[in-house]
Amino acid sequence: MRACRVSLQPGIRASIATLPVFFLLSSLVTGFGIGLAGFLFLGIAFWHWHASREVLVRDWPDLRPVVLAFAAYAGYVLFLHLARATGWHTVDAPLRMLLALAVVPVLRMAALDARPWWHGACAGALAAAGLAAWERWGAGFERAGGFLNPIVFGNLALLLALVALAGLPDRRVRRHWWWVAAAVLAGAFASLLSGSRGGWLALPPAFLLLWTQRRHMPRGLPGGLALAIAALVVLAYAVPASGVRARVEVGLSDLALYLDGNPLPTSLSIRLELWKAAGMLASEHPLAGIDTAAYKAQMRAWIAEGRLSPAVFAPPEPPHLHNDALQALVTRGLPGLACWLAIMLAPLCWFGRRLRHAATGEEAAPALAGLLVVVTYVMAGLSEVMFWSMKASLLYATLVFAFMACCMEAAGSAGADRAPDRTS
Repeated sequence: MRACRVSLQPGIRASIATLPVFFLLSSLVTGFGIGLAGFLFLGIAFWHWHASREVLVRDWPDLRPVVLAFAAYAGYVLFLHLARATGWHTVDAPLRMLLALAVVPVLRMAALDARPWWHGACAGALAAAGLAAWERWGAGFERAGGFLNPIVFGNLALLLALVALAGLPDRRVRRHWWWVAAAVLAGAFASLLSGSRGGWLALPPAFLLLWTQRRHMPRGLPGGLALAIAALVVLAYAVPASGVRARVEVGLSDLALYLDGNPLPTSLSIRLELWKAAGMLASEHPLAGIDTAAYKAQMRAWIAEGRLSPAVFAPPEPPHLHNDALQALVTRGLPGLACWLAIMLAPLCWFGRRLRHAATGEEAAPALAGLLVVVTYVMAGLSEVMFWSMKASLLYATLVFAFMACCMEAAGSAGADRAPDRTS
C-alpha cells in the first residue's frame, strides 16, 4: 500500500481531526449535523483541490470498485429523473452520497487513522441515549425518534454502538474499553427506547464478525459485551416504563392476528401487504419501475378490486414499501435494484478483503467497522427503507468512504512499520 505523500499543517490537521467527532456526535441529536459535516468535508477537499486530486489519483486503484458503484447508483437515478421529469428530491440523496467521496482525500491529506471515528461513535451513541431518555420520560413520547422517525433513529443508534464496538481490535482504543462499553450499552439503550426492532437483526452477524477478530482482543471480551447487551435487553423488558415489553407484546399480537386472518391493520400486516403489493408492481413494471405517485394509485385500484387489503394505507399512510430492495425494484426496476445492490455489495467485498488480510488489530478495526456499517444497513433495510431518509443515506456513504480511507491509512502505516531500516 502506497502511503499518501500529501500532508497538511499541524493546525489544519488537528481541526480536521475534530470533524469525525462532530459528525457522529451531532448525527442523531441535531437536524443539521450530518449535512453540515458533509459540506465541511467537501469544502476542505475543494479548498485543497490540487492535493485532493493527487490523493484521489494515487488511491484510485483501491477506490475504483466502490466509487463506480456509487456513481452508477447516482447516474441511473439521474437518468430516471430526466426520463420521468420527477422532482429534484429523487436525485438529491444519490448525488450527495457520491460527493461524500470528498471525505477520502481530506482524511488522507490529514493522515488520520480511525480513532476520531471511534470517539465520535462513542459520543454519538451516548448523546442519542440521553436524547432518547429525555423524549421517553421527560417529554412523554411513546417512542424516541430524535430528528428522524423512530425506526431510523433506533437503527442508527444501534449502528453507532456497533461502530464503537468495532474499535476494540485496535489496542489504542482498547485502553479505553470502559468508554467503548458505555457507548455500546448507550446505543443499544437508545434503540430499545425507539421501539425499533429491525436493526437488531444485525447483531448476530455483527458478533460473528467480531468473533473472527478475537485474536486481536483479550479473551472473553466479545462474550462479555454480548452478555452485557443481553442483560440490558432483559432489564429493559422487565421494566414496564421502558416500553420494550409493550412493543414485544404488540409484535406477538400482530403476528397472531395475521395468522388468524384478522383484517385489522397492524405493523406486521401492513408490511406484509406492502410487500405483496411490491411483488405485484414489480411483475408489471420489471425494467423501468414506476414512480411513487403512480404505484400508490395502482395500489388503490387493486384495493377497490379486492386484490389488496386496505391495510396498506392504514393511517398514517406508509410513505414507502418498508423494504430497501423492494423499494428500489418497484421504483427503479431491475437496473435500479442492481445499482442498489452494488452500493451494498461493493463495500461489503472491499472491507471483507481488507479484514481477511489484516495483519494487526489497527488494520482490522476500520475494516470491521466498514463491514458493520454495511451489514447494519442491509439488515435494517429488510423492514425499513433506510435510504428514504437523506440523513441515513449520507451517513451510510460518508462512513463507507471514511473507513475506506482509514483502512488505506492503516495499511500504509503498517507497511512503513514493517519496512526494513536501510539507513544503518
